[in-house]
Parts: sequence; C-alpha cells; structure tokens
Amino acid sequence: MNEFLLVLKHYIIEILPALGIGFLLSGLIHELVPDNWIEKHLGKKGIIPIVYATIAGTILPICCIGSLPVALSFYKKGSKLGPVLAFLVATPATSISALLVTYRLLGLKFTLFIFFAVIAMGILMGIIGNRLSFTPRKTKEEVCSHCQSGTEHTHDKTFRGHIKAILKFSFWDMPKEIGLELIVGIILAAVVATFAPIGIWIKNNLGGLFGYVFALVFGIVMYICSTATVPLVDAFVQQGLNVGAGMVLLIAGPITSYATILVLKKEFGAKILSIYLLFISVMSLLSGYLFSLL
Repeated sequence: MNEFLLVLKHYIIEILPALGIGFLLSGLIHELVPDNWIEKHLGKKGIIPIVYATIAGTILPICCIGSLPVALSFYKKGSKLGPVLAFLVATPATSISALLVTYRLLGLKFTLFIFFAVIAMGILMGIIGNRLSFTPRKTKEEVCSHCQSGTEHTHDKTFRGHIKAILKFSFWDMPKEIGLELIVGIILAAVVATFAPIGIWIKNNLGGLFGYVFALVFGIVMYICSTATVPLVDAFVQQGLNVGAGMVLLIAGPITSYATILVLKKEFGAKILSIYLLFISVMSLLSGYLFSLL
C-alpha cells in the first residue's frame, strides 16, 4: 500500500504542472478563438476544410464526448462528411493538456509522434470520408448547449470579463469535463505500476505481438480521455508493454467510445461506422508498429 501511495504521489506531482498549463491554454483558446471562424471553413470542397478540421481538432480543448455535438453541428450547418470525420478523429486523440502530460511522462519522441500521427490520421480519414456515399438523416437542426457554450464570444466583453471566462473554463469547466476520468486513469496507472501480478503478466504476455492486440481491444472497450490515458500507458510501458502497443493505446483509446459509436451509427449509418472503426484500428496498429521501429 505504501508503494502504491508513493507511485500515486509521483504521478500527481509529475502531471499537475503540465495539466495546469494545459488547462490554462485551453481556456485561452476557448475564449479567444471564435468558433464561427472554424465553422465557415468546413463546408467547402477539397482537402483544405479537412486540414482545417484536423488542426482545429488537435488544439480545441474538447474530449471525445464533447466533440460529438460540435462535429454534428458542423455537419448540420453544411460541412462535408470528410471534415466531420477528421474532426472526430483529431479532437479526442490529443489536446494541449494531453501533449504536455505526454511530454512530461513519456518524453519528446512520444509527444511529437502522436501529434503528427493524429494529424495524418485526421486528414486521411477526411479524404476517405469525402469519397463515401450515404443517405443523410432528415432531422431538425439540433445544437446542444455544450456546442453553443463556446460560440457566444461577445466583442464588447471587458478585459476583466475575458479573464474571468478564461479562468472559469480552465479551472472549473475543464476539471468537471475530464476530472473524474483523469483521477481514474492516474489510480489505474498506480495500480498497474505497483501490483506485482499485473506487472508479471504484462511482462510475460504483452511484450510482443499480443501487446498490440491487447492495446487495441483495451482501448476500444475501455474509453479514457487522451490526458488520462497517458499515465496508464506510462505504467503499462514501465511494466513491459511494447512501446508500439503503448502508442496504439494512446491513439485508439481516446478516439473510440460508446458514445461515438452510437452517434455515428445513428447519424451516418452502419456502413460509415464500420469504415470509421476499421480505419482507426488499422491506423492505430500501423502507427504503433512504425513507432516501435524508431
């Protein structure tokens, strides 16, 4: 128990500074970058809207669940399918806070690789998405309060008002959004790092090819947000998980969730959902393998 508490304390001390900076930067982006600038660039044809959607997804402070209504609002306002799918890949896969925590725990190589891998995956998913045919659902425009919360940037807001809004989003809304998942992720990481039978099993079974399969299945079945996934991957790798498999978990875990699966099935049909999940699985495994060669 003492070792568990020491490891837990270590993770908390390592993560908190990077998390605080990440939350603050997220608040600045949320308050100062107008959402309508993003929306108006996603309805055009070609690769440019896909690139916009992917880049926006990598920097916007939204988790997988939060990205769903935003992506759907883009689609209902005229976006092509490609940018929507690119956004759904890039947004939950990483964020500023997740990148900072990744750098803190896993190092620069992990951080740079996942950043560029996610951008490449988002753009490729967008290109594929624009070539897919499907029958759109005929529904009334539904934009939930979560989507709209970031769109009401008033130009007459005072400097004090901006600061208050930034701090509220950074240190109240963001912790409410992913705080519980982050706590669970850190606790699971500490358990994996200190519970001897788990470490022995990982070392004996997950160092090779099976580690990739485990990471993919575990990531799809057990959704954890991008920031909370980092300490868990760190603990698995320290106990013997192949670093390539660690990259698979780091990518596939945050992107897939039951909410994403259900919403994609409802809005775009089983065909689009199947292609989306197949793409995530193949690209996660390929990215993990390429990372293991570096």
